[in-house]
Amino acid sequence: MKKKLVSLFLVAAMALSMVACGSSDSGSAAETPAASTDSAATTTTDTKTETVAEPEVASELTDGKFADTRKITVEIYDRGNEGGSDPENNMYTEYIKKGMLEEHNVEVTFKKVPRWTEVDDINNLLAAGEAPDICVTYSYPTVLTYAQMGGVIDLSEMVDTYKSDLPNLWNWLGEQNIYWDKDPKTGTIWALEGRRAEQQRINTFVRKDWLDKLGLAVPKTTQEFEDMLIAFRDNADTLLGKDASKMVPFSVSYDIGWRAANIITSFMDPAISDKEFYINGFDDRMVTQTSTKDAVKLLNKWYNADLMWKDFALYGSGDTTEDDMIKAGYVGAFQHNWDYIFRNGEDGINANLKRNIGEDAEFIAIDCFENSNGKYAKWLYSRAGDRKLFFPTTNTEPLASLLYLDFISKPETVKYLQAGDEGVTHEVLDSGAIQIIAAEGDAIQNSGKNIDYTITCNGTNFGDETLAALSLAYGYAEADPELVDQANKIAMSDGLDPKNVNVGVIEAEAGVGDTLSAKRDQIYDNAVVASEADFDTTWDSYMADYLSSGGQAIMDERAAKWAEYFGDADMLP
Repeated sequence: MKKKLVSLFLVAAMALSMVACGSSDSGSAAETPAASTDSAATTTTDTKTETVAEPEVASELTDGKFADTRKITVEIYDRGNEGGSDPENNMYTEYIKKGMLEEHNVEVTFKKVPRWTEVDDINNLLAAGEAPDICVTYSYPTVLTYAQMGGVIDLSEMVDTYKSDLPNLWNWLGEQNIYWDKDPKTGTIWALEGRRAEQQRINTFVRKDWLDKLGLAVPKTTQEFEDMLIAFRDNADTLLGKDASKMVPFSVSYDIGWRAANIITSFMDPAISDKEFYINGFDDRMVTQTSTKDAVKLLNKWYNADLMWKDFALYGSGDTTEDDMIKAGYVGAFQHNWDYIFRNGEDGINANLKRNIGEDAEFIAIDCFENSNGKYAKWLYSRAGDRKLFFPTTNTEPLASLLYLDFISKPETVKYLQAGDEGVTHEVLDSGAIQIIAAEGDAIQNSGKNIDYTITCNGTNFGDETLAALSLAYGYAEADPELVDQANKIAMSDGLDPKNVNVGVIEAEAGVGDTLSAKRDQIYDNAVVASEADFDTTWDSYMADYLSSGGQAIMDERAAKWAEYFGDADMLP
C-alpha cells in the first residue's frame, strides 16, 4: 500500500509540474492531485500495473535506505559573509552529504540563494522550473502563490503515510508544526513550519561606556531613553572627539517595523483582542495595527530632533553601512535581534568595539519601553511557525526530501551542525556546557547557530534541551556569557506569545506579499523622515496606497474568515 501511494503521488506531482510550467490556469493546486489519483484508479488492472510497477520497486525503503541512489538539491542561504565558508561546500555540508548517503542512499547537492533577496530569487527559480527540491523561505505568501498555480507539492498524504519513516521530524516538529499550515477544509499542507528552539526576538541595546562617561543611569522608561539620546547628541564632542559629526544617538534601518518593534509594541493596547491582532496582522511589522501610527510619530519627533541616523532609509537589505558605523563606535543605541551584538565572533559588534576603542566599550541590553500597564511588553516568536519548508512540483524525489528533513532533525545531527568538532568550533566546560569558539576556514558558520542548515530548528538546541539551556550563554565566540544571559532574560521578560489562527487560505494574500512589504517600508520610512507638520498627511497617504494595493482586501477577508470560524468571539479558546 505504501509503495502504491508513493507512485500515485509522483504521478500527481508530475501532473502538477506540467500545470505549473506549461499552463496559465490559476485553479487550485489541490484539485490536480485528486484528479490524477482518480484517473489512475479508473484504468484497467493491466494499465495500473504498468503505471506503478517501476516506481513501487524504485521507491521501496529497506532499513530506511533506497535500493538505488536518489539525488536531491537543497536550498542554502548565501549571506555573502566576507571571510566566511563556502555555503555549498564546507565541513557541515560534507557531514550532511555523508550521513544522507550512508543512512538513506540519497545524494545531496546544495544550491545557494542570496539571503537578502531570497524571496525574489526563489520566485525566479520557481517560475523558471529550476528551484531546489527543498525550498526554504520566511514568506508564506510566496509558497501560497505557487501552490495556487499548481507549482507546490501537497505534503498532507506523505507526512502521514511515512510517519514511521520520519521519527526525528515528527519528534521535533510535532503535530503543531507539521499541521501548522494545514487547510482546515481541504486538508492540504503546502509547507512544513520549522520550529524555534528559542523565542527571543528583539532587544534594545545602548552603549554602557557612554552612559558611564556621562554619569547616566540605565534608562527605565521611554522618557528616560529619549533623555539619554538627547544627552548623547549634546555631548558628541565628549563622546567622539574629532568624530563628533558622526554621532548617531539612535540607529534604525529602512526596516522600521522590525528595528523599532519594541517601541511599536509599547504603544499597543495591552488588552488587544486576538481578533483585532489577527485581522491587522498580515504583516509582522504591525503596520496596520491601530496604535502603530502613534509609535511612529515618536520616531518622527526624534528624527527631526537629530536623535536618529539621518540616512537610514538609503541603505537596503544586506547593506553593511549601518553595522560598520556601529562597529566604528559612532552609535549610542539601537534595536535589533536579541543577540545581535554577540554574533559573528571576532567580527561581532562588541568584539569590534573592544578591539578598536577599548575594553570598556560595549553595548548592553536594556528594558525601557513600557506600555500603559507599565510592562515591558514585547512580542516573542511562537515555538511554532518559523521558516517554511516546501517542495516545488519539479521535485521528483519527495520521499527522499522528507528523509532529508528527518536527518537534519536528528538530535546528533543538530548537535554537530550547531557545535561542530570539539577543539575546532567548541569546548566542553566542566559543567558540561558547550562553549562556542572562533572557527576558521570551512568550519566557519555563516549563520548564527548554523540555522541555514538546521532548517527545521532555529535556535540553540544541541539535540538536548537541557544541554541547550546550560549552554545558551556560551553560544557566542568572543562574547561575555554574563551579557548574553542578561540579554536573554530581558528579551523574554513580559513576553507576548503569539497564537496561530488557522482559518485556511486567505486568497487575498496570494501574490501581493512582495508588493505590500515594499509599500509597508515606504509608509514607515517616509513617515519618519517627514517634517512634524507633514507627518499625519504623509502617513495617511502612504497607508491609503498600501490598503488599496491589497492590504484592505486581506483585512476584510481575515475578518470574514474569523467570523466564519469563531463567530462573535474576540479571543481564541
